[in-house]
Amino acid sequence: MKRVPFILLLSMIVFSVTPACKKSSGGGTAEASLVVEITPAAGTTEAPAPGPDFPLKVEVKSTMPPSGVKIDVTAKKDGSADPAFFTSSKNSSASQNNYTITGTPATVICIVSVTVTSLSKPSNVWTGSYRYSKK
Repeated sequence: MKRVPFILLLSMIVFSVTPACKKSSGGGTAEASLVVEITPAAGTTEAPAPGPDFPLKVEVKSTMPPSGVKIDVTAKKDGSADPAFFTSSKNSSASQNNYTITGTPATVICIVSVTVTSLSKPSNVWTGSYRYSKK
């Protein structure tokens, strides 16, 4: 009869210690959240410019993820259901990436959307956009 409390006590110890021995997922270190700066700045509206080409700089300011990032850039007429007139998608491990937006229609406000996604941790995403127009 004295064995039952001992076995019960031993079982309780095993079940309370086992979760503490669980392996952590993610390989040890957490990946830093992406911090990205774009030029022109996110959230701005640029003054109309003659064009025909419009530069865009995407700079990853945070620590670069181990596998790099995927950068998606789209430009389209603001508020329109028309398809994007400019798209680019590339993987990069460089902190600075330069683009040239081409094909901008004249006298229409356009929006450029930038999405940067970690290739190591796809839930680590940064998004930003800005508006501009061609004279």
